[in-house]
Amino acid sequence: MSSRSAEPTPSTRPVLQPLHRQLRDLMVARIASGEWSPGTYLPSETRLAEEYGVAVGTLRKALLDLAAEGVVQRRQGKGTVVSSHDSDAVLFRFFNLRRTDGSMLHPESRVLSRLCRPARDAEAQALGLAPGAPVVCITRVREGDGVPIIHEHIVLDAGRFGALERAPEILPNTLYQLYQTDFGATVHRARETVRAIAAEGEQTRELGVARGAPLLQVRRVALDYNGAPIELRVSAINTGALDYHAEL
Repeated sequence: MSSRSAEPTPSTRPVLQPLHRQLRDLMVARIASGEWSPGTYLPSETRLAEEYGVAVGTLRKALLDLAAEGVVQRRQGKGTVVSSHDSDAVLFRFFNLRRTDGSMLHPESRVLSRLCRPARDAEAQALGLAPGAPVVCITRVREGDGVPIIHEHIVLDAGRFGALERAPEILPNTLYQLYQTDFGATVHRARETVRAIAAEGEQTRELGVARGAPLLQVRRVALDYNGAPIELRVSAINTGALDYHAEL
């Protein structure tokens, strides 16, 4: 019987990433830690390449990956800056509604309620919380071109975002920017599920539709750089004059 060690199976083989992907991960870790905060320019490509001991071309590939993911923005003649949610280019990565001619909307928001309550089971699971953990729930309506188009519930861990139950007194349209600037929580990506629902209750009144009218429900879990959940958002959308736009 041979004493030679068995060959590793595909499931047990170590997964080795290309060097530029390893660099990408190292730089994301520094961004996530706050060492390079939103709006901060990264050191020059030459300096970073020297720091990591790699060729400038390899470092540039890592930066291009980060730019493609929206983590950084490359600015001609200025350098590479960590993305902040105060730019339309970043904000509209997460707002997928378009007019039927493909043009973008700039929605305005009206808050209906803010309260702290125990998390429901599905909410706790989505946010990685213990059952019944306190959450802040924000309910609001979003309008496009002066017409109500979205009725949404936003759920957040009260242990981190509890202040939002009362402050600021007027919540901004762009909550992701608020999370980033006031709580150090950057939404990097999101998981969404989409299904058709029939309008009911508050949705009918706030969206001005009949009970049973078709709406599009989008359930989104917003995630940080490390894939940890930040926010659960459930939106009921009247798409009568809108398209849901996604690039895959």
